[in-house]
Amino acid sequence: MLPAHGYPELKKYPQLKGNFGTAWQNQKKEFDNIPAPILFTTNCLMPPKTSYADRVYTTSVVGFPEIKHINTNADGSKDFSAIIEQAKQLGGYSQDTLIPGINGGASVMTGFAHGTVLGVADTVIDAVKSGAIRQFFLVGGCDGAKPGRNYFTEFVKQSPSDTVILTLACGKFRFNDLNIGEIGGLPRIMDMGQCNDAYSAIMVAVALAEAFDCGVNDLPLTLVLSWYEQKAVAILLTLLSLGIHNILLGPSLPAFISPAILDFLVKNFSIMPISTPEADLAKILG
Repeated sequence: MLPAHGYPELKKYPQLKGNFGTAWQNQKKEFDNIPAPILFTTNCLMPPKTSYADRVYTTSVVGFPEIKHINTNADGSKDFSAIIEQAKQLGGYSQDTLIPGINGGASVMTGFAHGTVLGVADTVIDAVKSGAIRQFFLVGGCDGAKPGRNYFTEFVKQSPSDTVILTLACGKFRFNDLNIGEIGGLPRIMDMGQCNDAYSAIMVAVALAEAFDCGVNDLPLTLVLSWYEQKAVAILLTLLSLGIHNILLGPSLPAFISPAILDFLVKNFSIMPISTPEADLAKILG
């Protein structure tokens, strides 16, 4: 539910609040013993374990064999009565429950889509001009279980106090509960939402470029993207089509990048594989 808290429609319902769980690859562990049903409205669904398959529902474009699917009616409505009834039967937690490694009790802030960020654009621009903000890092993307993804946690931990971290997608779960302070009343970690909110990051970059009368590539902005696959391909191609340069990718490069394609991307877009947080920060900040 974390990204949904950034959307105004949810605020109409004060009883809908909180968040359970982390990134998609942890669902088989996290869903195993919770006293509640789970509704998948979008990816990423992993094959459910038998221990909780009877509590999984899907809708929209998501589906899985023998898993209950909630269809859209002719009038556009959906009947969620089955999942509501099961939720009542299971009862949920009787009190706020902290589960180490799943929801450890940390408070996190989200909702920094382009409308929110641009609403304080004057503050952001003044902070850049005064030197209070030296660099923006967009650190995010897909998460996964492959070793090496702690790079993104360490990158954010080691980022200097005069830098701002923009983040989106489930890659944010590597660091979104860190307390790394504020700059001029603005949190240093700004969660822009989910994968599909990459649009917001682009809108912020374009608006800042207009404010400083420069190109996006001339901004003090570096994209450090945690790579997986799937729709990340579309997002990467979108960034390239917009002419964005100096993107860092890791922990491994996309499977479709052959040596020849990599050579082209390096020469034409200055794409770089990540190395270590220390080396990359030193190179970026010069």
